[in-house]
Amino acid sequence: MQQNEPKFRDGKIVRSEEPLNLEMPFEKLDGFVTPTDSFYVRCHFPIPKIDKKNWRLRVEGEVEKPFELNYDELLKLESRTIPATLECAGNSRNFLEPKVKGVAWGLGAVGNAEWTGVPLSILLDRAGVKAGALEVILEGADAGPLEEPKQPSGNVQFARSIPIAKARADVLLAYRMNGEELPPQNGFPVRAIVPGWYAVASIKWLQRVIVTDKPFGGYYQTLDYAYWEKRGDLTELVPISEMQIKAEIAQPVANEILQANSNVRVHGAAWTSEGEIVRVEISVDGGGNWAEAKLIDQPTRNAWRLWEYDWRTPSKPGKQTLVVRATDSRGRTQPVERDPDRGTYMINHLLPVEVEIR
Repeated sequence: MQQNEPKFRDGKIVRSEEPLNLEMPFEKLDGFVTPTDSFYVRCHFPIPKIDKKNWRLRVEGEVEKPFELNYDELLKLESRTIPATLECAGNSRNFLEPKVKGVAWGLGAVGNAEWTGVPLSILLDRAGVKAGALEVILEGADAGPLEEPKQPSGNVQFARSIPIAKARADVLLAYRMNGEELPPQNGFPVRAIVPGWYAVASIKWLQRVIVTDKPFGGYYQTLDYAYWEKRGDLTELVPISEMQIKAEIAQPVANEILQANSNVRVHGAAWTSEGEIVRVEISVDGGGNWAEAKLIDQPTRNAWRLWEYDWRTPSKPGKQTLVVRATDSRGRTQPVERDPDRGTYMINHLLPVEVEIR
């Protein structure tokens, strides 16, 4: 293996061994549903070993009737199955210049699966949410010490909060992925699915649901997974939430050699939050001219949409720069340039793919 060649594990790119972080090679994209064994893996701490017979989910905080339930009891509740795209907030970080800290994701820290579980609203209704409730904190069983300068002492539990309205609207407590039991690396026995939000909110190995009447100030809500937002003359730190609109090219891949004057299928996926992808455009000259790509499947809210474009390569050899951009039903499209206030997260500016014609 050459020095710059990535290491693979179970067909995925190893971004780190401890904790385990695995990326789907995005060029393998071939369908609306990402197979479970191809789905990316994001961990901050070691994967918890959980026996579902002993697992309990506690619902507590600003509720009238706190309670807990076991795995079998959860499975007896009303369930639904939804497709939802999950993208790591740091996906495409490896393309940032200059290079930054964090897991060096390429294009593949994203996937679309079918999730089966219980709507969180059912549990909230059973608990009786108090009138002053503001947020719902989702806490996972994964924990460990931090190595950052501003870290709290001891182990930190991985937790994030979402507004009460979002919690009631469409959040799912999923126990099946693509029709099968959740694998350990994807959150077994139960994980949250927060459609349309970056996957940091979709807490894995869920163990507590805490209703609160105050904004949550946890480490992964404030010091990490947050970005700077300008509001008038003020700048404040805001927790990452909704995914930004984005399109990625699966094939051809960067630096691929293509035959001159030949037909090439350019394809990939595009996604957004709280809307649908309505248009994908492609440029084969670095953004000088744009053509509309074909949208392959039906639009599905908070799930990606596949696209393709039949390109006749130039007859002359040389470099060609492909760029793709998406537009959604809310009129949003991708920015050309990177917003530096987003730090190492929410990367959705145009990412060129250079190929060579021979």
